[in-house]
Amino acid sequence: MTNNSAIGKIGEDIACKFLQEKGYKIIERNFRKKWGELDIISKDRKGVLVFVEVKTIDNLDARTNLLPEENLTKSKLQKLQRTAMLYAGEHDELVKNKLGWRMDLVAITLNENKNTINHYENI
Repeated sequence: MTNNSAIGKIGEDIACKFLQEKGYKIIERNFRKKWGELDIISKDRKGVLVFVEVKTIDNLDARTNLLPEENLTKSKLQKLQRTAMLYAGEHDELVKNKLGWRMDLVAITLNENKNTINHYENI
């Protein structure tokens, strides 16, 4: 496992715990197809299907003044949207009437003392 993938895995674990504490139910992690990947598939408290992209950096990377949010590019977002649409289409039982689905971003900066977690809904 490369350092970046190890940091990504740590970030996804932190994001899952964070979301569960907010009342989210984790359905699946690391859904992969050749054209894209979804980090976390979940349902929020209201039952909305939520696809969560997780971006994580460690504090050493933060010194470059790059925020984890800035690692979500337009092309990556488009790929995520296509993959989410495919997943929602194949799992229509998870999409409640009128609630639909959305995409969130959880951005994490790993620190020795306290991690910084920002949750952006409906990106």
